[in-house]
Amino acid sequence: MTELNYVHFITFLLIGFVSLFGIYSSLKQKSPKLRYSMLFSVTLVSLFLAVLSLFIVDKYTKKAQIVKIKNKRILGLEKIIYSGVVKNSGHFKIGKIILEIKLVNKGHATGNIKGGNFYKSTGLFEFLNGGMRIDKDKPQTIVKRFIIAKNLKPGYSKQFRVFFRFPPYFSNTADFIKLEAH
Repeated sequence: MTELNYVHFITFLLIGFVSLFGIYSSLKQKSPKLRYSMLFSVTLVSLFLAVLSLFIVDKYTKKAQIVKIKNKRILGLEKIIYSGVVKNSGHFKIGKIILEIKLVNKGHATGNIKGGNFYKSTGLFEFLNGGMRIDKDKPQTIVKRFIIAKNLKPGYSKQFRVFFRFPPYFSNTADFIKLEAH
């Protein structure tokens, strides 16, 4: 659930006034069929606007940025570690900040997608599984999501460190990092 601020409440108040005007207009109708259909329409549109306003207000009032980030690959454990600092650069408290890391194997990042860029298992395991297609194709894109901060006040920053398994068959990896503030 998102943290509500005064901009949310102002938006809900405006939607409430529009809803009351729509309900008043529909109740003035003489035909019961028209009255009920207008009431249903006004209710449906008001609910849609209220839910949509949650996302829109969140997008424009809650702003987070990564101040610095670095990654380090630990070959012995086949893991990659991302560490850095996230800062609330907006004017409102952020309930949670989600870091999304997308790793893309060579070929996909540059748009060069040829047959040689995909991993195909060969060797003894291929011979032994005999066409059962076990472990045949490996994913070329990995997306990981982490909650890196909770209840971050305006102007404050927080250090984070996340790690996950790095596929050993990846080479020349491109990483794309995205933040979501809720």
